[in-house]
Amino acid sequence: MSTEPEPTVPAEPPENVHVTIVLPCYNEQDHVIDEVERICKAMDNSGQSYELLAIDDCSTDATLERLREAEPRFPNMRVIAFQHNSGSGTVRRIGTQQARGDIVVWTDADMSYPNDRIPELVEILDDDPSIDQVVGARKTEEGTHKLLRVPAKWFIRKVAERLTNTKIPDLNSGLRAFRREVAKPYLRLLPPGFSCVTTITIAFLSNQHPIRYVPIDYFKRAGKSKFHFTKDAYRYILQVLRMVMYFNPLKVLMPPALWLLGIGIVKGVFDMVVHFGYFANNTVMIFISGLLIASLALLADLIVRSRGDT
Repeated sequence: MSTEPEPTVPAEPPENVHVTIVLPCYNEQDHVIDEVERICKAMDNSGQSYELLAIDDCSTDATLERLREAEPRFPNMRVIAFQHNSGSGTVRRIGTQQARGDIVVWTDADMSYPNDRIPELVEILDDDPSIDQVVGARKTEEGTHKLLRVPAKWFIRKVAERLTNTKIPDLNSGLRAFRREVAKPYLRLLPPGFSCVTTITIAFLSNQHPIRYVPIDYFKRAGKSKFHFTKDAYRYILQVLRMVMYFNPLKVLMPPALWLLGIGIVKGVFDMVVHFGYFANNTVMIFISGLLIASLALLADLIVRSRGDT
């Protein structure tokens, strides 16, 4: 049986909008309305037509009640309530699927991102049709477990840069704007957790969709962080490898295959010199392992190229 959340969605206003802002909300009762006010004020002042999808991910506090109470004050806000907790990735995926705007903005409700700069990100996309995504690149790290997160995120970012051949100032920023039509084919790839922002970044880069990075300030979040260092860091690096494997498996598999083949050949030459006519068992195993991985890499690349969605 499907585990897809069943959100309660209000009737959509009839007018067309240009921008859809997807705002995941989970246990943010003390500041969610402040964030909504900040976003709506910035968008109203910009003159851009927009809708704000405030999606409550089955909060256990009064977040949904606060949103419902404030809904009449913000005519451009639609409150969507999930029936069970599904994760920020699922919230962003469903919000993007339900978006009516040509441009979709992802951000958070924890007061950590400068959401008053959302119109600036949208304007970049409007002014430059060659850009498909604009990411707010954080200049500092203010999250929990800072001493562990900074080196871990640096390492994961460097792996992603190596595998995508692209400079990535911020791999997993939660503030970004992108063209909905470009992102549609990749929505099914989004995982349910935090690594969804990493996924959409690598998906765009792997398929040569240009991304522009705009430096932003990053503030200490309000409320309690939902980030679990060990579990989520593991998911981040696993998702980087999974996404590059999905789009370009040769990048992941061919380097170790060539190394094993090279080591096997060198070891084979050494065996022939030292023990003429004899190859050691480990030499044969190393060389065959390289051949198997190289064969898997070529087969995976063939599958990717025949898939028709890249």
